[in-house]
Amino acid sequence: MANPTWGEVLERPSEAGLSWLAGPSWIKSSLSFSNGDRVEVASLPGGGVGVRDSKDPSGPVLRFTPGEWQAFLGDLQNGEFDRFGRRPKRQGMTLQSRRIGGP
Repeated sequence: MANPTWGEVLERPSEAGLSWLAGPSWIKSSLSFSNGDRVEVASLPGGGVGVRDSKDPSGPVLRFTPGEWQAFLGDLQNGEFDRFGRRPKRQGMTLQSRRIGGP
């Protein structure tokens, strides 16, 4: 595999000769779901940021430039992604609409 470009998903590190990916210190969010659904983030050599699935540490790594990562974090703080990952609202009658004679 040729050198990966920023923002692309890398092959499995062991298969792609990317043993340096084992070296970074991977961090899990302390606010992750208790069922183990977590992503891990690490600083990569050259200043990049790597993101991977904690359940598959030898699996693919998504790699970002520092600028891409800062833009992503800024969008998170601004609420750009708040609509993702939420449960759909239930359709139909609400408790309020079931009241007889009430508003």
